Amino acid sequence: MQNRPAHARGQVRVTCPGEATRAARRDDDPIVFGMADLLRWDGYVMPFLRIASALLLVAVTVACSASSSTPTSPTASAGSSGLTASQVSGTWTLVSLQLEGQAAQAAPPGYTLTLSDGQLSTRADCNTCTGRYTVDGQTLTAGPVLACTRAACPTMAFESAYTSALGGESTATMSGNILVLASSRGVLRFGR
Repeated sequence: MQNRPAHARGQVRVTCPGEATRAARRDDDPIVFGMADLLRWDGYVMPFLRIASALLLVAVTVACSASSSTPTSPTASAGSSGLTASQVSGTWTLVSLQLEGQAAQAAPPGYTLTLSDGQLSTRADCNTCTGRYTVDGQTLTAGPVLACTRAACPTMAFESAYTSALGGESTATMSGNILVLASSRGVLRFGR
């Protein structure tokens, strides 16, 4: 077994600069050692690896905690102060719904959105949905969950598209009496 090469015995052949004394102890061959010899390097390699791993973990943790979990819109980063809860509070009537990649559809009668004191209530034809909402800059978040009744209304397909587009984060913009909620799900236009 001693005549087989080091790699065949499950060992690693490593030549380290400045290790001439170790090499000399092994018949002037490059240093040959297995896993047990690597673990003996505890005084040199293992503490370095522990410190490097700890520093990497700290750097990743700091980087992740510093990043924002809410997307910002281009207008918000351009210096716009955004909306406040008091600006959007009140009852809004849905004017149109435009799903991503589709043309805008006029809203049938009976679709309203009421925002007040962090509470959201929406009437979608013969159904109602309730939940919480927050406004942070230009981001209006409905939910995370909206609780809705599930009666079979005449505009059921439109209602489903509306509640799907409403839930979650949207970029909110206001111009006069028009409130627009835009997201990757679609665009909702409301009027007062």
